[in-house]
Amino acid sequence: MKVSISGVRGVYGQDLTLNEVSRFSSLFAGIAGAKCILARDTRPSSRILSQVVSASLTSAGVDVYDLGVAPTPAAFREARKYGAGVMVTASHNPLEWNGLKFIVQGRGLFEDELAKMLASKPSAGGRFGNEHAATTTYVDDVAMLIGAGDSQVALDCGGGASCGYAEQLFKKLGMKHISINGVAGFSSRGPDPTVDELADLRALVKTNGLDFGFALDPDGDRLVVVKDGEKLNPDATVLLCIARAAEMGVKKFVASIDSSVAIDKYVKSHGGKIAQAKVGEVNVVKKMLETGAEAGGEGSSAGFIMSKFNMCRDGLLAAATIATLDKKVIADCLALASQFSQIRTKLPADSALHVKVIEKLPDMLKAESAQLILGDGVKAIIDEDSWALVRPSNTEHAIRVSVESRAGKVESLFKKISEKVQRAYDEAK
Repeated sequence: MKVSISGVRGVYGQDLTLNEVSRFSSLFAGIAGAKCILARDTRPSSRILSQVVSASLTSAGVDVYDLGVAPTPAAFREARKYGAGVMVTASHNPLEWNGLKFIVQGRGLFEDELAKMLASKPSAGGRFGNEHAATTTYVDDVAMLIGAGDSQVALDCGGGASCGYAEQLFKKLGMKHISINGVAGFSSRGPDPTVDELADLRALVKTNGLDFGFALDPDGDRLVVVKDGEKLNPDATVLLCIARAAEMGVKKFVASIDSSVAIDKYVKSHGGKIAQAKVGEVNVVKKMLETGAEAGGEGSSAGFIMSKFNMCRDGLLAAATIATLDKKVIADCLALASQFSQIRTKLPADSALHVKVIEKLPDMLKAESAQLILGDGVKAIIDEDSWALVRPSNTEHAIRVSVESRAGKVESLFKKISEKVQRAYDEAK
């Protein structure tokens, strides 16, 4: 079972048991306050887990407002009204997995808040809370924020929680759309659209001459974009979203430290400012709150965030922003993104040695780096177009290595950096 600022995740019936779900829910009740929104994705185990969460919260005196099946962004949006929320989902993990995302003040838990929650004792309220059915204005809110468009799109919700929501949204946006995998619980593809070939969606876009195809994961926070029958890389997706935000007047942005140089160049060339955050949705949100930034995201996961609207990755919002972007701006963004290539992978490494490996890397990298950034592993800025980031995995026995450079140069940079990481690991053993 994995416990982090991303929530609790595990394989249902193995490490993620009903007892564990009840325990974590009771711990969360201690910081949730009087009211809590509850939602779930369409995984086979999500209904029973949702029932256990509700029972645990109400037994601790928390009133539960149940959205039923709803995307994570809708749960985060509604949690602003209620003060807290729980989303039953394992996001893009395989369907045998499930988990809980905890929401406070409209955002995920920060690291210190998670640590405090885990160190506390299960809450035992003096009264029982009540259960209520809840509804959401999320679709209307997105449509009001983004406005109408004239794109023609294909939607692939993967049988997940966005089924129905996506179709309603694009109807309100006034766009022609075709839907596949739009029945909750049924899908012809896997849950993670970033690794799936999306053959059906790609063929649909190409055959019908559509402007875009949008594929979402089971809880609707992750988006993959298909353009001209091909999948865009995640950095290009975030770049398009940021370009639309700039059209809307946003000037201050935040991107995770592993995001493309193209995003940084675009923001600065359009008179904006951009700050970098540690990798992770919650870390990006925290930096946005600190800097007053209104938009940003994670290039590695195509996670787009507009903090005043929603303090989480929002796949449906991302799709709407891209679908309403000026076509010339789209072409300019994709031309810029195509100048750069990224390689993101992981190297096997015992977790007990992660700290030693990271400590060795600054000396190994400083000679060929214009700048070293520490704090989230080691990021070496090679030149204005090239960087390498080496981070310890929080969930696996692995060191994550990400590099970016101009197209045609990234392979040699990756080879050089990965060899240094391997040497550091061998010396640490």
